[in-house]
Amino acid sequence: MELKDKIIVVTGAASGIGRALALRFAAEGAKSVICADLNLNGAIETAEQIDGVAFAVNVGREGDIAALIERVESDIGPIDLFCSNAGILTAGGMEVSNDDWQKIWDVNVMSHVWAARHLLPRMIERGGGYLLNTASAAGLLNQVGAAPYGVTKHAAVGLAEWLALSHGDQGIRVSVLCPQAVRSEMTRGHEESVAALDGMLEPEAVAEACVEAIRNETFLVLPHPEVLGYMRAKTENYDRWIGGMRKLNRIYGNDGNP
Repeated sequence: MELKDKIIVVTGAASGIGRALALRFAAEGAKSVICADLNLNGAIETAEQIDGVAFAVNVGREGDIAALIERVESDIGPIDLFCSNAGILTAGGMEVSNDDWQKIWDVNVMSHVWAARHLLPRMIERGGGYLLNTASAAGLLNQVGAAPYGVTKHAAVGLAEWLALSHGDQGIRVSVLCPQAVRSEMTRGHEESVAALDGMLEPEAVAEACVEAIRNETFLVLPHPEVLGYMRAKTENYDRWIGGMRKLNRIYGNDGNP
């Protein structure tokens, strides 16, 4: 899909990958870029750079996502591309509280479900549309020191796969973004974490990878190419892969930091 003249929604647009996506889409000639974030001031700052539109949205609430889609489609026009990008990191293991598990589940998984639930019928009725869901390399591999993050990102990848295989014949295209460490508020203070072993990318590089994937309608977006090799090693010999991850856990098991 070409991005010129398209109406695009980006959640988590106040900073990091979301802001970089919004700016990159505008540079591609998008008709309108809607910048949504829980941090309204940050969303406004992004929107002001590209003559976009800002909305305050808590993606952990279905009603907020439904209202965002309704307002954009009613006031601006049909959404061509929805980037469900907002996410959070919760470190720890089985000691993490039920409330914290539920919060990260709602933000990292259900936000994608709710976006698809309220947008797909509209897209299908008009012949198609595009979903870009931000997951993580943790959704393909796992996350040392952060069970809630690894589990929810696995679920996000699984959902993206399901959407692609179930609605591809109806004109719905899906890409899932799975980077390792990217410089953002989420990774601040984690510059030496296990996710940064292959380098911490700037958000602009990730946005460029997404634009290329959307243009070519590629499902899996891997800004860190090393991840593909790790995936192959995992499927080739699962036990050996887990052994290697245990070694990393011995080094980085404290919230993913050494």
